[in-house]
Amino acid sequence: MDVPRWARRAAHAVPLVILPSGLWRIGVMLAVPGFGSAAARAQGTGTHLYLLVLVIVSEGLGLLTLGLVRPWGEVVPRRVPLLGGRTVPPPAAVVPAALGALAATGVVCYFFASVLLTGFPPGHTPTEEVVLTVCYLPLLAWGPLVGVLAYAYHRRRAGS
Repeated sequence: MDVPRWARRAAHAVPLVILPSGLWRIGVMLAVPGFGSAAARAQGTGTHLYLLVLVIVSEGLGLLTLGLVRPWGEVVPRRVPLLGGRTVPPPAAVVPAALGALAATGVVCYFFASVLLTGFPPGHTPTEEVVLTVCYLPLLAWGPLVGVLAYAYHRRRAGS
């Protein structure tokens, strides 16, 4: 069964909804005014390394979502040692995607709920709060997008 156009677009949107938060983290690492509080921008190498790893991992997971709409998400590419050419069992893609969707939704909703209930951590200027909000708001779509893609993948693969 072919991948619906909406699913392709949704899968390509996932890395894009993650990107602004990654750019915000890079702005903090580079001490760009408006990105993070002055205290956050002044943190040492350990914090910067953590932020960089977070950017790489989150974007990597976003790009991995493309496997739910691409051929390599159904058959392991031949160049992969030991597994190349084998069919991907649907649960091997659906279960991690569904759990990831739940985790992303939970973490992002927790972040926004805590900001709404307790406000931003001390030390942020109004500009920094706006920049953070604008950069993190797209993350609200991450979990739901992955969730509907996991469901569509399951439906498509169950029909084949």
